[in-house]
Amino acid sequence: MDEEILERCRTLGHAIAEEGCAILTGGCPGLPHAAVIGCKEKGGLTIGVSPALSIEEHVEWYESPLDNIDVMIYTGAGLMGREIIGVRSCDIVVIVGGRSGTLGEFSIAYDEGRMIAVLTGTGGVADHIQTILPVIEKPTGSRIFFDDDPRRLIQRSVASFRADPPIIAPREAAG
Repeated sequence: MDEEILERCRTLGHAIAEEGCAILTGGCPGLPHAAVIGCKEKGGLTIGVSPALSIEEHVEWYESPLDNIDVMIYTGAGLMGREIIGVRSCDIVVIVGGRSGTLGEFSIAYDEGRMIAVLTGTGGVADHIQTILPVIEKPTGSRIFFDDDPRRLIQRSVASFRADPPIIAPREAAG
């Protein structure tokens, strides 16, 4: 894994804690866990939303960490199912690097009009969001921030949220 990107993720975690925010991830290793470590280093609250049903499944089947996570929520929902829970539990969804799971999280957040912060220059999905947006052409009210500096990205996103929190419309009733 690219050490420079891991360090930027730790800095992202630092910035989240410094803004007085909690970090919520899928409880997985890699870039998200680097941000968790950074947040914890600055005394922030860290939350994991595990795809697993138990601690054993989380560690053994999903090969995911427990260290530096203050609260772990075991969903039993699998990798894709936990994404909805994670996205809907956040005020600002941060996209860093990523593959298909990150694309799914972005899609949920965008479709539901959530605030999205994209750390550019981290590879994967994060570096293709600006290319995807013109293809979607769906006005959802989602506010998206792009920046290659993790501190500036979090500061801008949080300032915008505090100045004008988005109104998330209730989902349509199933019928």
